Amino acid sequence: NRDERLVKQTLDKATRLVMNTAKIGIQAPPKSGARYTRGGITHQSSAGGQYPATDTGFLVANIAYMVTNFVGRVTSSAPYSKYLEYGTTSMSARPFMFPSLEKNRMKILNMFKAIGLLRR
Repeated sequence: NRDERLVKQTLDKATRLVMNTAKIGIQAPPKSGARYTRGGITHQSSAGGQYPATDTGFLVANIAYMVTNFVGRVTSSAPYSKYLEYGTTSMSARPFMFPSLEKNRMKILNMFKAIGLLRR
């Protein structure tokens, strides 16, 4: 039905928004962590609390979204994603998923309000 289709379209749009925010945050400068050279290539790391810095593009390439049964998910299949998001005993967190959701929280709420799913 029309309402169901509208909800699914809005959920798809909202989920893509979070995914794109994560990818842009990873790729965007400035980063203020350590600077080092490895194999003749200089890399600018992110500092704790910043979006992770990209080096090879692997993390960004492994971020995807899906919408099923009225649930939107943004996932990263890069094996080190959880260490970046939550940190380790030897590295501060460089979260990228939760901040991307938070940056878009009001936009997403407003998207669902606009289609009448939430109260204004």
